[in-house]
Amino acid sequence: MSTTASKGRKGTAPRGVPYLFLAPAIILFTLFLLLPIGYAIYLSFRQVKVSGLGLGKKSRTEIWAGLDNYATALGDPDLLGSAVRVLLYGLVLIPIMLGLALLFALLLDAPRVRFGRFAKLAIFLPYAVPGVIASMLWGFLYLPAVSPFNDILGGLGLPEPDPLNGGSVFFAIVNIAVWGGVGFNMIVLFTSLRAVPGEIYESASIDGASDLQIALRIKIPLLMPSLIMTTVFSLIATLQVFTEPLTIRSLTNSISSSWTPLMKVYRDAFSQNDIYSAAASSVVIALVTLLLSFGFLRLVSRQAFGGENR
Repeated sequence: MSTTASKGRKGTAPRGVPYLFLAPAIILFTLFLLLPIGYAIYLSFRQVKVSGLGLGKKSRTEIWAGLDNYATALGDPDLLGSAVRVLLYGLVLIPIMLGLALLFALLLDAPRVRFGRFAKLAIFLPYAVPGVIASMLWGFLYLPAVSPFNDILGGLGLPEPDPLNGGSVFFAIVNIAVWGGVGFNMIVLFTSLRAVPGEIYESASIDGASDLQIALRIKIPLLMPSLIMTTVFSLIATLQVFTEPLTIRSLTNSISSSWTPLMKVYRDAFSQNDIYSAAASSVVIALVTLLLSFGFLRLVSRQAFGGENR
């Protein structure tokens, strides 16, 4: 009896050992996420007070600002205008991107699909291209002077479009995001479809259901959790759009320095050297992103995950 007990005690790890394994992840999480977030919140409640002409060591002092930076950020027409623009951007982008991802996933999951491996690679490959490189590639394809599309249209006697001019630049940026985002969402949905037992489809086929009916009545309902997950990821990415418009901005005058909320934060922090207002705007953007994401999850959780909670 004592021998068995001693063996059990020997096989039990000390209480502190699991925390030693977790320590690297906890340290990295604290250093690179919690501390920057905390410092940004701290800066959002501070501002610089200038004395005299602003010259000398003690002419600029950091003081407590309370909610002044937040009031300024929420009343800034540039931030509000960029927020409205990004919401419109999301309303156009997310349905198109997820619709194409769902369509490709259903087509690739069809029983008689050809060149499936090549198709999956071709659709997913744009996602592997960094956003800056993708934006530059599309930017040069949009430029009338170097675009091969304009050469082809001009040779056919058709009008040559200028996607970087005026309001059309909005759809040019949407196109870049669609091109780069469809592949990732398609892989997520396709993987979820592969996890469904094939007996379900065979039973539906025996009952006389066509491929279209199986897709509409079986596959898409089973994909609802994955669709919601990809929608949340797409919503967060849309609210944080930054790389594409900032890169395209070097090729056109149609994009302002505050075209998106994050571009406005970047301008305030690094062009105007106002890190305190930029920190307040960043906190506001983070809170809006959090509220919209969790609000969407709360809205659709019953329909999508109701069966799992029973």
